[in-house]
Amino acid sequence: MANFSKSSVPQFSVEVYQNEYLPEGGREVNAIVTVTSTGGGTTGGVPLTDGVPASGRLPGRAPAAAVVLMVDCSGSMDYPPTKMRNARDATAAAIDTLRDGTRFAVVAGTHVAKDVYPGNGQLATADARTKAQAKEALRRLSAGGGTAIGTWLRLADRLLGAAEVDIRHGILLTDGRNEHESPEDLRAALDSCAGRFTCDARGVGTDWEVKEVTAIASALLGTADIVADPAGLAADFTQMMENAMGKEVADVALRLWTPVGVEIVFVKQVAPTVADLSGRRTEAGPRAGDYPTGSWGDESRDYHVCVRVPEAGIGQEMLAARVSLILPPPSGGGAPQTLSQGLVRAVWTDDMVASTSINPQVAHYTGQAELAQVIQQGLDARKSGDFDGATAKLGRAVQLASGSGNADTAKLLSKVVDVVDAATGTVRLKARVAEADEMTLETRSTKTVRVKK
Repeated sequence: MANFSKSSVPQFSVEVYQNEYLPEGGREVNAIVTVTSTGGGTTGGVPLTDGVPASGRLPGRAPAAAVVLMVDCSGSMDYPPTKMRNARDATAAAIDTLRDGTRFAVVAGTHVAKDVYPGNGQLATADARTKAQAKEALRRLSAGGGTAIGTWLRLADRLLGAAEVDIRHGILLTDGRNEHESPEDLRAALDSCAGRFTCDARGVGTDWEVKEVTAIASALLGTADIVADPAGLAADFTQMMENAMGKEVADVALRLWTPVGVEIVFVKQVAPTVADLSGRRTEAGPRAGDYPTGSWGDESRDYHVCVRVPEAGIGQEMLAARVSLILPPPSGGGAPQTLSQGLVRAVWTDDMVASTSINPQVAHYTGQAELAQVIQQGLDARKSGDFDGATAKLGRAVQLASGSGNADTAKLLSKVVDVVDAATGTVRLKARVAEADEMTLETRSTKTVRVKK
């Protein structure tokens, strides 16, 4: 269990759900790992070392945080004129939500990035005075120029990197496609920023590219969403900032140790969204690797771990993997801390009932991952003119959403297809689909529902 004192915030727990029984010759082991962090202490989420927080922060204080708000100020933000005003108002609402003492800055993004408050490569410290100054600076923002999101992210990284804080977070708003830098430039910026700060990304209106915005959130371990009506920005920005202010611990890693002969097939986050972490492994000693999970507050997430074990005889058993939550050492040095652990087992049996039973959690999340995949495939087929392929994939999506109780996704699908029979996945493509409805389905396709345990 968690290696925190009782007064720390949050405390972490790991639960493993699996069917450990394999038939003779069976090699693939699947497990759902539920990670939960819960509050109730006084150290602001930092483990104690000899009674002192590892970061040196005094007990009872909230974790030090820094936030950079990146606001699209390209020319398209003037169409309609209310869009820029809504963006200013939303950013002002987010600033009002900042906890006093939080370091923050506002970046205006066009084909270049400019830190418009406080400026000169600095961060301000949130209080009544600086919040008022920042909102005054927002009123002077105007639209004009192109879009080069990589420059915004690099500036945010420089600003956040200069702060001695526990939590580094960005909020990015765009209304258009990233037309003034190459995809390679944006990917290089994301690679440079990954692991240095988390970032939530939002697309406003319908003229932006879903895959660009979701790629930003995925690379930087944040959330992505659409705000089709700019009037909804203020509520969304307020909620995003409240979530950011609720984070207590940054840079938690899911460490997977496997014995000799065990291969890792994949590691995926499966709730609250689907995200494949397999390619993001960093080596952490003999037969161990770390997978990034970002920042945590009071929350719970599920991960699907799949490993391939060597063949063994009936009656044999082995430890297939050890899953640990790891907090990196503080900047002053020291050893990483193990917050909690869980074990994945393999037992070979000739009991056919035991070995063929699929664990409910594994079955549920396998379906949720397929749901996200077939929505993307169906929408891509629809865009390319393959209407038969789109009908088949989106029909399967309707079937999966209905069967798993994912009502939100089922509702979004019903705006793209007419559902004839949800249970069999029989659907007809709608002749006309609002662009906002299609983009909303694509953006939110990876959102999952938790399995009822």
